[in-house]
Amino acid sequence: MSEPFPTCYLDGQYLPLREARISPLDRGFLFADGVYEVVPVHRGRPFRLREHLRRMDDSLAAIHLANPRGEAEWAAIVQRLVAEAGAGELLVYLQVTRGAESSRNHLFPAQPRPTVFAFASPYPAPSAAVLERGLGAVTLEDIRWDRCDIKSVALLANVLLRQEASNQGADEALLVRNGILLEGSSSSIFLCVGGMLITPPNSHLILPGTTRDAVLELAQGWLPSQVSDIESRDIGSAEELWIASAGRGVLPVTRVDGEPVGEGVPGRLWQEMYVRLQQHLDELAPTPAL
Repeated sequence: MSEPFPTCYLDGQYLPLREARISPLDRGFLFADGVYEVVPVHRGRPFRLREHLRRMDDSLAAIHLANPRGEAEWAAIVQRLVAEAGAGELLVYLQVTRGAESSRNHLFPAQPRPTVFAFASPYPAPSAAVLERGLGAVTLEDIRWDRCDIKSVALLANVLLRQEASNQGADEALLVRNGILLEGSSSSIFLCVGGMLITPPNSHLILPGTTRDAVLELAQGWLPSQVSDIESRDIGSAEELWIASAGRGVLPVTRVDGEPVGEGVPGRLWQEMYVRLQQHLDELAPTPAL
């Protein structure tokens, strides 16, 4: 991964990232008591910013923490970091924790002072090899907690699953619980079966994906879509399998557990979706982000 850009935002100040400091008693550090968002920026414009900020609102509400910034304030932070970076393709990371207190206490502080942190990094564009050959994945049992709909900074289980996939020579872990395929360790999942695009429904076991929703919208009027449970055994009958996320866009998975998906190469439907997404980003570029 590329190094982040040098400027960050911390509690109302823009300062060099290397100089940013938080208290060791911050609840995000001690308890992973916080949430985050990652906003992709394409052509210099934040993509689906309002949707990302609404998801942050939902995550904060779920952990009973008031949002310390309004929508316009968040938008200004994102735009300032984009301007400071001087790049058109990047990711902006936003994080809110419940802040620090004078002791380590499991109970919420009566008057929390949230820590607000943000920084930007270059967008990890897919390589020519990935676009030509696709990604490899493995199926792993989902070991995460039961509130995966909260975009929590408590990502240890996701980290362990992604590392296990990497140890097996794969690019992503496809997570399975009770035989049901849910999502990737850091991505949403789509299967193409019989010309139908299928993705699992949102639930407390899945993070509602903003890029997933964009893919579904781009499929309207072109590719029939269905939101329904997917059994892990359905991978064997799929012609194509895609993952989607803020940091990857939409990419093809052509090998799962060492076996080819469909013909084992990026499929025709993914190629069309990839083109449609790039055209969509071009069209959005001159328009306001909010």
